[in-house]
Amino acid sequence: MEEKEVKVVNTDNAEKHGENRCPQCGASEVTYNTKKKKLVCNYCFTEFEAEKVDGIEEKAKNLVGETRASGTQDIKEGSDDIITLKCGGCGAEVVINTATSTNARCHWCRSILSVNSQIDNGAIPDVVLPFDLEKKTAEDKIRKFVEKRQFFANPRFKKEFTTNNIMGVYFPYMLVDAKAHATFTGKGEHQTRRYTVKVSDDKEETRYDADLYKVERDFDISIDDLTIESNADRLNKKSKERTNNIINAIMPFDTENCVKYKGNYLAGYSSEKRDVNISNLEEKVDKELKDITRHAINSEIKYYDRGVKWENEEFKITGKQWVSAYLPVWLYSYQDKKKVLHYVAVNGRTGETMGSIPMNKMKLWILSLLIFILPPLICMIFGGSKGMGVGFAIFSIIIALIFLGTKNAKYNNKGARHTYEKETKHECSNIKKVDDLLEHKRGLTSASMQGANNNKIEGENVKVEKVSKTEIKEKKKEE
Repeated sequence: MEEKEVKVVNTDNAEKHGENRCPQCGASEVTYNTKKKKLVCNYCFTEFEAEKVDGIEEKAKNLVGETRASGTQDIKEGSDDIITLKCGGCGAEVVINTATSTNARCHWCRSILSVNSQIDNGAIPDVVLPFDLEKKTAEDKIRKFVEKRQFFANPRFKKEFTTNNIMGVYFPYMLVDAKAHATFTGKGEHQTRRYTVKVSDDKEETRYDADLYKVERDFDISIDDLTIESNADRLNKKSKERTNNIINAIMPFDTENCVKYKGNYLAGYSSEKRDVNISNLEEKVDKELKDITRHAINSEIKYYDRGVKWENEEFKITGKQWVSAYLPVWLYSYQDKKKVLHYVAVNGRTGETMGSIPMNKMKLWILSLLIFILPPLICMIFGGSKGMGVGFAIFSIIIALIFLGTKNAKYNNKGARHTYEKETKHECSNIKKVDDLLEHKRGLTSASMQGANNNKIEGENVKVEKVSKTEIKEKKKEE
């Protein structure tokens, strides 16, 4: 995208730190009720509708240039996590550590105080998506997930597992909307025939005939709410110390229902602070936007059933919007003997559940070896031929490997991820097509087009580091 002036939208509207009192009775005990889906005063039971944020464009197709909500501001040097709030009830001063919480209770008059106005340490977002799923429901989902994986679960884990350890956590994300124009050109293949040929007296091979086309797609695309983790630890989904991919895998969230941030929504929940700036995320975001675009146009090239090899991909972003958000997750965590932190996570809105369970590897290997050894042994005992014994051995190895793979996948879910390239909301328009036949190809040995890349993803591989003090100082010098 060409460099343009960035428009900043102030989303906190000069909110003041302190009490969020009920306008009806003046009580500060105002919390979010998941059943009623409203803020409720716990004294007079007055209900409040959630507020929407002014100034943020809801439709990506209307974007022009770059817009950033004020909650996405860069984390600045000298930002202090410790904030002192003055209680409006009794005048006492209450200290809040925003690294761990954004609300506290006055130790004198018991009024609840919260941080609402945005501070430059990444603690206060623009919007929040309130919990919709109650804790009991989340506990049931996590318990069922674990119960289905009891047989090979680590004995220590089974002994220590308890739903009492489940916490509701608001994690920081960036919601990115984009409008872009794309032109993809390349070649595609459509299969016209599949057949077998005899290559020797006792061997046949499959061959394919296909038509080769010149393919071009020129189109506009609008992308709504690409959701990116904005904490560096959570972005590291290949971490060997934490199964972060599990939290990523429970997306997407219904982010269209986000409301204006208020400290009341965080009462009773934990939260994590953003520690990356937009500049740290831009490369990843732009690649993911392009991934979404590449996969979006696949619906227009279904004719090319052997694949398309894009040789040139022009992708120009003409509008972009960044919004900082807190999204809800019910989380169970467990650290095994090797200090690996396993998670079982539940989407606080949709109930989508994913997890990683530490395994009893010894039990798994013993059973796998039995599967490997028993069939050939039975064959030998009952006088099977040598050829049958070898056949059984090969068959047993294959079965044992499949068994190992499926159990590891079921318990660890290392490959689980949010398929943002398919699940992010988008809309293509003004599509122009070119499909010119180039060649009839005969006798191809591969079942798919060589070099086909219409399903590739790039954004998943971009590593993001958290904001360092050196980076902050250098940026300050530039300013």
